[in-house]
Amino acid sequence: MKQYSVVAIQIAISLNIRKCKMLFKSYEIIFSDSDEIFIKTTEDKFLYIFQYGVLSFFNFQPEEINEIIKIIEPNAPLWGNHELNETLKIRIEPGTQKVEFNSVTLNELNPEFIRLVMLNTSQSVALDKYLEITDNLLEETRQYVKQLENEGSLRLSRKKLKMFIGRVLNVKNQIFENLYIFNAPDITWENEYLNRLNIELKQIFDLKDRYQYIYERNSIIKEELDLFKDILDHNESSRLEIIIIALILVEVIDLFIVRLF
Repeated sequence: MKQYSVVAIQIAISLNIRKCKMLFKSYEIIFSDSDEIFIKTTEDKFLYIFQYGVLSFFNFQPEEINEIIKIIEPNAPLWGNHELNETLKIRIEPGTQKVEFNSVTLNELNPEFIRLVMLNTSQSVALDKYLEITDNLLEETRQYVKQLENEGSLRLSRKKLKMFIGRVLNVKNQIFENLYIFNAPDITWENEYLNRLNIELKQIFDLKDRYQYIYERNSIIKEELDLFKDILDHNESSRLEIIIIALILVEVIDLFIVRLF
């Protein structure tokens, strides 16, 4: 029985897939589109690059991983300095396909099976990134909620609120566009074993529950931002009413003075 490892690392917010394709054009590119590129570097080594900033390595040594990181993103920290990462053991054992807590056993060293494992490992890392972003957004909204509770007012400009809403929507859009959480990847459509492996990997990484957790927290943030928007709209409406009343009062006074003199 042979044993390998899959390592997935978040090295950037996003990566230019076209540029990465040019960097590794001398290797065999098994699959590529605008969002990802799957590369075979040797008979038993694979590299998977994702637009959302994750690199996944199969059977690479730490120094090889660091070398590739520097090629793709020269300013990125080395592997040991990345908090957002995931490692999974891969065993090759003929006649066996099994997914466990921290390891996967495959029947053979098949690129499509390896690719599916690397894909799900990478999506697990990406979910960690989106959870971190969502937690930061939620903490920021809590500060304004406490401000309302303690002071009865909201010190938040309309422009900042719009930017805040944009950040929340951007996180939702990125998850929907980049992650195959509920829909099976194309490579599983015509292969029963790939489809079963995909389902088991999603369960092991708890992808659906983690996605739901992020989605619910985003919904809470969105509700609070809608409340902030209503408060700002009300304040703006009140200011306009005061201005209109003041203008009417000025007009009445002016008319009174004209008639009086």
